[in-house]
Amino acid sequence: MTTPRSTAHSRRHLLAAVTTLACTALAPWAHAQEVWPAKPIRIVVPFAPGGTTDILARAIAPELSKVLGQSVIVDNKPGAGGNVGADLVAKSAPDGYTFLMGTVGTHGINKALYAKMPFDPQKDFAPVTLVAGVPNVMVMNAEKAQRLNIRTAADFVTYAKANPGKFNMASSGNGTSIHLAGELFKSRTGVFMAHIPYRGSGPAMMDMVGGNADVMFDNLPSALPHIKSGKLKAFAVTSAQRSSVLPDLPTVEEAAALPGFDASSWFGLLAPAGTPGPIVNRVQQETAKALNSPAIKEKLEAQGAIPSGNTPQAFAQLIDAEIKKWAAVVKASGAKVD
Repeated sequence: MTTPRSTAHSRRHLLAAVTTLACTALAPWAHAQEVWPAKPIRIVVPFAPGGTTDILARAIAPELSKVLGQSVIVDNKPGAGGNVGADLVAKSAPDGYTFLMGTVGTHGINKALYAKMPFDPQKDFAPVTLVAGVPNVMVMNAEKAQRLNIRTAADFVTYAKANPGKFNMASSGNGTSIHLAGELFKSRTGVFMAHIPYRGSGPAMMDMVGGNADVMFDNLPSALPHIKSGKLKAFAVTSAQRSSVLPDLPTVEEAAALPGFDASSWFGLLAPAGTPGPIVNRVQQETAKALNSPAIKEKLEAQGAIPSGNTPQAFAQLIDAEIKKWAAVVKASGAKVD
């Protein structure tokens, strides 16, 4: 016969066993959280070296390495307008060791531009923080612009309409903001330029400087050195406001009489969906500190970038809004990638 005392004794034994089992199962996870990071961290850049995405990743990587006590490696994985590298991160283990330097292309434009996407920019990622926003800038090979006496965006439109098919337009890849800014300009002005997609802004810029490509709507940080050196002729920034770095340069709206023209870029860190919240928050906080340090902030602002470091929640809201915005831009431009 079972007595109340023996029943209570059995229950205590059962509770102790369950507690021990639960603690044993959770021990590796708890230990993993305590020691993170225990190995090098990778930031995947979905474009070739030399572009703004790469510049920003390499600016914050050393700072994160200092505070996290592990190497932070920048890994370039270009292709398909950033989709190759983004997909790699989307399918990586959510363990805090793989991050993406995402862009307005990978997480704002491509969903509307590509007929088939290998990942969902909202469901497959955990937003960490917006790193920086930058305007794009319309540039032309300086030697060619001088030879053709093209000094402004309005001059360019006039010449291009009188000489259809004369110019090509370089971009960092299908679906990037560089591509879409150009497509929007084409649709708003009625100018035709053959699109030449590259595997990143760096390779495209090499052909721009070398005279093999004519026009580009590049991110300002990667174009700025070539503008200053005189290799490129800058016509206008694509943002709604002028840039503090080039205050005398008009906006496209001003230069080409295109009301409401705005095709700016942004770049931010994302992790695979399911990455633990404490890790996401730690990376966001350390990135924000790095972006607000005088050395990094001044360096980025000198290149035309506007540092951020906002919260994961604010970054997620930005992505949601940008997907809606760029869907309308893609539709209006008529651009599509199969």
